[in-house]
Order: sequence, then structure tokens, then C-alpha cells
Amino acid sequence: MSSSVVQIDEKVAAVVDELRAAVDHFAPVVFASSMGAEDMVLMDIIYRYNIDVDIFSIDTGRLPAETYALMAAAATHYGRRSVIYMPQAESVEIFVGAYGINGFFDSIDVRKACCHARKVEPLRRALAGKRAWVTGLRSSQSSTREAVVISAFDDNNGLQKINPLALWSDTEVWEYIHANGVPYNALHDQGFPSIGCAPCTRAIQPGEDIRAGRWWWENPETKECGLHMVDGRLQRIKVETV
Repeated sequence: MSSSVVQIDEKVAAVVDELRAAVDHFAPVVFASSMGAEDMVLMDIIYRYNIDVDIFSIDTGRLPAETYALMAAAATHYGRRSVIYMPQAESVEIFVGAYGINGFFDSIDVRKACCHARKVEPLRRALAGKRAWVTGLRSSQSSTREAVVISAFDDNNGLQKINPLALWSDTEVWEYIHANGVPYNALHDQGFPSIGCAPCTRAIQPGEDIRAGRWWWENPETKECGLHMVDGRLQRIKVETV
């Protein structure tokens, strides 16, 4: 057995331990899946090891067709459907009425307002009554995520936040996906390492940051939607073990 396989097996075992510890200490626990490559790894681990973590996704109403196709493929592959949360129609109507259907291109503040209506508000509904949430954040994804840790208290949402893949590399994510036949978004094979809403995501060029295609018209330090922010910055908290 190669050292690479052994390392992945050890990392998977650590993820399983972290998730089970989270359930033991913080139940009920939910996993917020954006259906990205990292999240598909976590979905597979949760189902494969029968971990008591419910899975949900947020349908912003503007996701790429390939993401919807993956939602359907994953439901067939695992024989289970994730819970889907959608933005409140009134909030989206107010935003579009004030700024236009693509007003998010006009300024960072307007873009963040769109993300709030389509992502942040549904997330808060999804997290209501929960004591911990799991994400696929990794420290190597971008400059805004370098301080991501495995487990920390999320002041913004008032519950524990678990990032089991925080120390995984991009290579390790894809090694797991290919070794285990995990379904993934077809856009990943077209130069899209990070995928969000269709109008706000593009393919990247060789050598670019893997999140360079997200809100590409903005500076790197603003490229977060608000799901993981506190006071306008990505939460940066020391590791807390569970």
C-alpha cells in the first residue's frame, strides 16, 4: 500500500472521529453542503460511516444547471435526499426591485446584500435549533481562509462550527473522490475548482487561486458571501477540541 493511500486513510479516520465527537458533544449537528468537491467528500464519509449528521443545501435560485444535476445524481447514488432551503421570495423580490436582477455586479455592498438574501438568511433558518454545523472549508482554499481551523465556536451563529477537512489539500480531496467513486460537479472538469451561483462563478486560468473564479471582479480579500463572516471578516479563532 502506498504512503499516499495510508495518509488518506489516516485523514479519513480523523474526520470520522471528529464528526462522531461533534455528535457526542453537540447534537443535533447538521452539515451545510454546497455540493462542492470538499462537500461531496464529507457527504460520502457521513453516509459511508453512518454518522448522525443531517445534510442540507441552499438553493439560491441561481445555481448552475450542473449543480442541480449533481443534487439529483447524489440522491440517486446514496439513496437519500438532502434537505433543501431556499431564500424567502419576498427578500429576493425586494433586492431585485431595488438593484436589478444582476445588481450584484455594481458594488461589493450590493453583492453582499444579494448573498445575504439568497444564502445567509436561509442558512440561519437551517441552523435554528442546532448546536453545531459542519462545513467543507479548507485553509488552503484562498487567502481569506488561511486561518480556518477544525473546530471553533461560531459567534455569528451561536453554535460550534466543525471544519473536518481544514487541513486537507486539494490533491487529497480529489484522491478521495476518485478512489471512492464519489459523484461530483461536471464543472470541476471544465476549470471550475470552486462553484457558487452561475453569474458569479467562472473558470480559472492555470496558476490562479482556486477561488479566483468566485466574484472575479472583486479583490481577493472581499471574496466571501457572508456565511462564514463575523464583522465583515472571516472568523479567525484558535482551535478548540471537541
